[in-house]
Amino acid sequence: MKIAIAPTSFQRKAFVSSFLRVDLLWLQLSYFATLSVLGFIVLANLEPRNPLDRPKNFDLLFTSVSATTVSSMATVDMEVFSNTQLFILSILMLLGGEVFTSMLELQIQKFRLLEIKKTRYFDSNGCTDLENNSNSLKNNGIDLKHDSMKFLGSIVLIYFLTVHISSFLLVSLYISLVPSAKEVLSSKDLNITVFSTVTIISTFTNCGYLPTNENMMVFKKDLGLQLILIPLGLLGNTLYPVFLRILLSILRKVSDKEELEYVLRNHWELGYSHLLSGFRCRFLGLTCIGFIGIQFVVFVSMGWKSELMEGLNPLEKVIGSLFQVVNTRHTGESVFDLSLVTPAILVLFIMLM
Repeated sequence: MKIAIAPTSFQRKAFVSSFLRVDLLWLQLSYFATLSVLGFIVLANLEPRNPLDRPKNFDLLFTSVSATTVSSMATVDMEVFSNTQLFILSILMLLGGEVFTSMLELQIQKFRLLEIKKTRYFDSNGCTDLENNSNSLKNNGIDLKHDSMKFLGSIVLIYFLTVHISSFLLVSLYISLVPSAKEVLSSKDLNITVFSTVTIISTFTNCGYLPTNENMMVFKKDLGLQLILIPLGLLGNTLYPVFLRILLSILRKVSDKEELEYVLRNHWELGYSHLLSGFRCRFLGLTCIGFIGIQFVVFVSMGWKSELMEGLNPLEKVIGSLFQVVNTRHTGESVFDLSLVTPAILVLFIMLM
């Protein structure tokens, strides 16, 4: 049965056509601006930890923008915020993080590809045969490139969820089992679930917002927590393309899916900037490790016997130093008081950042 295209279909087609012409830059700008404003409105309508210590609206707006853009700049002590407000900040960081926004971009590109194919099909046929059109789109409209983009989107989502869930469980378990860490949260009236959520999201997105005013300095002797967070900061930013490539390569050894082969062999055609070639991933990985190694050697050699590491045993100094140099280049979290760091080390940090 032949059915003419309804007026609403023309309206949808006009909307889709306009959407396809919008530059991705304007979509990103609108997304971050909307998210920042909504975050400010929610934060402003929630009670802080102490009602008498309510931050100014401008400070809340600044904090919302900073969390959304994962810039980690702050004009308000984190302990001013209630557990609910901290949870809202974690959502803003999550939605503004590099991996999450890259998933949105991938979905937009996939949608644009499908709509372009639909538009071409409708333009070439003039009217729509509802029964035959479905089969035609299935067999001809959604080609290998679209299927590959869909497959890649699923892999990125699995990666995203797996890292967050496993990290949340590890941090929560550590806090629950280690008395010193649990005591810190109790003394600050922080909920374990909220602390774990904010910490793993902030570290993964490289924002650096932690629920404590002292950042990680109150966990200077909690080596287990530091070891959990060290790789997390790399998984969500600099080394994300490397781990994504490794995951896809492992899947290729156990699966012969055509879409997987297409993703690995034609990464440049998919338009996903985080999907790099094997050579570029190796180069990126070695560069990142090299920079961290240089920082670690200089930091340990110049700060081992300084006031900076006073009261720490050798193992705590090594793990703390590794945590510091990794996060200096990535999340901005710190286990040491940077005001005690020598000018030479600060210059090195600035250069490698």
